[in-house]
Amino acid sequence: MSLRNIHLRKLLWLFELPAKQRRSALRADIRAEIKKEQGRSGGSGDFHTGFWADAKAHVAGKSDLRVQTKARIESNKGRARLYNLLSESFLRWWNEKRRWRNEPFEFLSESVFEKYYSVDPAGVVKVENLIALRVGDRESRIIYPYFAETPGLTAESARIGLWLMHEAFPNRAIADLRILDVLRSSSFGIGDVPLVGNEEELFKRKYKLLLDEWDKLRDEYR
Repeated sequence: MSLRNIHLRKLLWLFELPAKQRRSALRADIRAEIKKEQGRSGGSGDFHTGFWADAKAHVAGKSDLRVQTKARIESNKGRARLYNLLSESFLRWWNEKRRWRNEPFEFLSESVFEKYYSVDPAGVVKVENLIALRVGDRESRIIYPYFAETPGLTAESARIGLWLMHEAFPNRAIADLRILDVLRSSSFGIGDVPLVGNEEELFKRKYKLLLDEWDKLRDEYR
């Protein structure tokens, strides 16, 4: 069951969706899960994986994101609109942050990934494929991407995401953690959305509602 082993970005997206769109998304997830159980392909993979690899390479100084975006569009012209949006939005955020800080950014090649194990309700939330940076000679940043075109990330879901990231990375200072809403060129840290203490409660309640709805909808396909 995919909701029991889910990427944080997908979970936050589902938290944000209005009821009608959420049911549609859950039904699509169920159909993909059924295909997987039957040994058939569940889909073509994560559309955003290639873009994010290019964004990380740009930050590391290994390639130019605009050049890589053009190449990806050449191989799949049907994705031109969204690839261009992702690229320009990311570069707007990245260039603005660099100007604002006026300090050198060093890309850290370490692989940053972890999982959060929820007990009640039972599930695993994957926090993977992050950008790790050193800012100046004192600070670091661990940046997790949220890709959805709609809906955008709200302050409440950003708080839940930051809390869960810190649970997954307890040895990282929470002040170093960021969630980047890529298409809105907007990043969230605790300076932007301070935690208020109810984030675990919100996560458990929202996650349980999703799992219960998934189970109920799954019965329609039996």
